[in-house]
Order: sequence, then C-alpha cells, then structure tokens
Amino acid sequence: MADLTIPRRATYEDYCRFPDDGKRYEILDGQIHMTPSPSTPHQYASKRLQRILEDYFETTPSRLVFDAPLDVILADDDVVQPDLLVVERTQISKRGIEGPPLVLVEILSPSRIDYDRLTKARRYAARGVPHYWIVDPAARTLQCFRLEAGGYVLEVSGDDLTELTVPSFSRLTVPLSSLWLNV
Repeated sequence: MADLTIPRRATYEDYCRFPDDGKRYEILDGQIHMTPSPSTPHQYASKRLQRILEDYFETTPSRLVFDAPLDVILADDDVVQPDLLVVERTQISKRGIEGPPLVLVEILSPSRIDYDRLTKARRYAARGVPHYWIVDPAARTLQCFRLEAGGYVLEVSGDDLTELTVPSFSRLTVPLSSLWLNV
C-alpha cells in the first residue's frame, strides 16, 4: 500500500480508490486494513457453511446468503468484506450490502485471529450486527454470538464433530464435521 496515502479517517470514497492488486482491503473505524488470501481449510469451511446457510435462510424469499469478496458498508468509515453474510434483499445496492447483515461470519486465519475476534467484533457490535459467528478451522470450532446491550454474548458453540443447533434460528443445525478439510 505504499502508493496509498490517506492522512485522515478513510471513507468509502477512499476505499473505491484502493488499488486493484488482488488484496482484500477493509476500513474499520476509518483505519485501513489489508487481509491476506485465505487458506484451503478456510475456503473449504466457507464453502460448506455457505451451503448450509443457503439451505436454511434462502427458503425465506426476502433473505440471501453471500460470500467474500463483497463490500458490506456498515457506515462511511466501516467497509468490510466478511467471509459469509445473511442479508435482507432490501440491503442490496449497486455498491454492495448497505447496513448490518442479519448474520455475519468470519473464518479465522492464523495470522489474523485477534483482528477477527477483537477488532472486527467491536466494530460489528458498534454497528449493530445482530449475529456474529466465528469459525476456526484450525481448532475445528464454531462460535455463534448474539448482540446484547451493545456487545456480543456467546449463544452457542461447538467443536469438531458436534452437530450445533443455533437457538436464535429455529431448526438451524450445523453438522460441524462437514466443515473441516483434512490436509
């Protein structure tokens, strides 16, 4: 990013001028972050979970499931590209997704664990994302958090071979064993 100089809080307008260099850029609280390319276990978990979410949420005509890269504009100074998200059709614009998704999923990469667990979680809570899920392919875990009083509380979690039922969504079950790639 040597050729990208923004001396103030970055905005969506700045984001649109970022170089097309194959890297994933995000803005959180006006600060620019670059995310490296995901690993194969990361992508496998993403693909498998996306199918489960589509089968559940897309039975409702007003909801859609998307995967990265797709701009989610939480605010002018919070533009992210989460791994998976569930949105209402009314949130879709030519720019991307406008406002907080119903469910936002981040799949951890070893080099960015604190970024997803802390930095992003704080911003997502501040911007009103109702459900934030964290998938950790290395630990083989899924944690589902629900927004309460401006912060996230753990609603349910599971590991390895658990079949996880998410209380906030009637009959949504995630067979965790289907998410893990053995490499």
